[in-house]
Amino acid sequence: MIASAHSELEPAILPMAPAGASNGADPGVSDHNGTSAPETEMAAVADDKPRRRSTSHLKLVPETLELREEIKSAAERYAIQLDRSRPFNKSELEHHGRKLLEQMGQPEKFLGFAMVLVGNFFWKRQFLAIPFERRLLLLPHCLKHADGCPADYDEFGLDCEKCGACSIADYKVRAEQLGYKVLVAEGSPIVLKIIVSGHVDGILGVACLNVLEKAIDKILLAGVPSYAIPLHSGDCKNTTLDESWVWDCLEKYEPLTDERTSGYISLMRASNEMFDNQFEDLMKVTRGASGSPDALLAETESIARDWLVRGGKRFRPFITLAAYDAVTGSSGTQSTNDGSLPQFSAAVRRTALAMEAFHKASLVHDDIQDDDPYRYGQETLHTKYGIGPAINIGDYLIGLGYRLISQGRKELGAEAAADILDRLANAHLKLCEGQGAELRWTGEQSIRLTALDAMKLYALKTSPAFEAALYAGLRMAGPMDQYETMVPTFCRHLGAGFQILNDLQDWDEQAPNKLLSGRDAELAKPTLLLALALDAAKGAARHDLESVITGSLPPLIRAEKLGQFYRKLGVFERAEALVDKCRTRAETLADEIQPEPLRRLMYFLIDTVLAAPAQSPQSPLVNLSGLHTLVAPTHS
Repeated sequence: MIASAHSELEPAILPMAPAGASNGADPGVSDHNGTSAPETEMAAVADDKPRRRSTSHLKLVPETLELREEIKSAAERYAIQLDRSRPFNKSELEHHGRKLLEQMGQPEKFLGFAMVLVGNFFWKRQFLAIPFERRLLLLPHCLKHADGCPADYDEFGLDCEKCGACSIADYKVRAEQLGYKVLVAEGSPIVLKIIVSGHVDGILGVACLNVLEKAIDKILLAGVPSYAIPLHSGDCKNTTLDESWVWDCLEKYEPLTDERTSGYISLMRASNEMFDNQFEDLMKVTRGASGSPDALLAETESIARDWLVRGGKRFRPFITLAAYDAVTGSSGTQSTNDGSLPQFSAAVRRTALAMEAFHKASLVHDDIQDDDPYRYGQETLHTKYGIGPAINIGDYLIGLGYRLISQGRKELGAEAAADILDRLANAHLKLCEGQGAELRWTGEQSIRLTALDAMKLYALKTSPAFEAALYAGLRMAGPMDQYETMVPTFCRHLGAGFQILNDLQDWDEQAPNKLLSGRDAELAKPTLLLALALDAAKGAARHDLESVITGSLPPLIRAEKLGQFYRKLGVFERAEALVDKCRTRAETLADEIQPEPLRRLMYFLIDTVLAAPAQSPQSPLVNLSGLHTLVAPTHS
């Protein structure tokens, strides 16, 4: 049995459906398969393109079984028309959900429910073709009988026993008899890790629509066959569901000979494989093992290697592999019946590894400069080993990254290797410039911060890593003439939007990247949220805000007061609007790119990196004690 604790990410339990499947056009849906956007000024495009509408208030489940079954049957008929060649995103799924409800004459309040069911029947045949031992059954805590439940929670979730008080054990016992992995939790970042690690190929998930809403934007495009059974409510206690819907899939296996939906899960697994099973071959130990004559010299290498393989989503190496694949035939997105992974040469894989080495080096140094105590749920390197050793380990990882690329120069060609190294050096310089400026802006200096200043910082701090990863994959495949301008511009929008979302998540106690909420606010760091607040505050409000920033308040109290200002001044909403602009500008660039597999990858990056949070951080900052922790947090 595989289990995990509650956390923010609920990946892959909401099914997907394909892009471009419908003939109609929804004004709020991005056309991933349409023609190029008109050649207009980027700012004008950003302002004119409609913002995606939130569906957070449209998640009611029909009260009667009769109506639920009626919508389910209609969704099954509707899904027959859908093109199953590849997945689509949340906006397109919303379009299909709305169209289904219109055809049935049902109200918009059932939109979330309809979206789940349309996605279910897009994926159902592919899910049923997965052997039982390659499936995961995901059940929520709230199905348990709250009064008198004998089960205890361990570090992985609910350690369920068969007592007859609720239905969890019935599903769990039967699923385990069939060979399923079973997870009793409210969803967790470890679910994606299980899938990417190759343990699971499909998900049968039970969850409330609130949880399914979060799952849509997280990994909707990954290509994992999934089937979801919505709970009747989101009360989180003694909830109910249509049990027959679980049994309809749980015990069924139906082989499939049709073409499968393409997706990026195989490339994600190929990226993961480099760290889990190919690492020793790609990066030979140079200083010997513990106890050897070089043991003292080997300590830096040992710690650096351990840090390189620890934690994180390994997203930047994935970008490099996926970009290379997109312009060399796109075979890596095609699912195979035997589960084999895409194959890449040693030079391509080492270059992808280098992207993670540079990223991990920047995290080591960033943690020191911000004095962050935790990373990946463990002590940061400077906390564990001291500041001096941590700086040295970060420097070692930088050198390691350059060496990994130079080792492939014979295969890649000296000019290609030099171009990649030059782009990485440029990214490194930009990162240091951005970090240096941020350190200067922190504290009292931050009261002069403007939104433009903050966006410049984000462009320097976050975008270069995406740019280097994307550039490296494309450059290894050939000349960059047609992409030379596009790559940095696209990544600037992607990185800025990502950093703004990270600012918003800093106020979410459930966010996967941090163990402490409001950490940036405690330190009065120069975030866009702070700049927007300074811009909006006038008169006495401005004076009070500056006093909070520059005063000698305890950090936790400063964070609480800044949060109050942000909510009062509408900062969170304004930040979300800027994310929408970043997304729209990136989409406009993607619309003009060929070949088609590269365009699809760019949209996948947009939909993944700029996935909007399920709701704005509107509620007061909770848990200012600093004691809140998450099990197995992840970092991008």
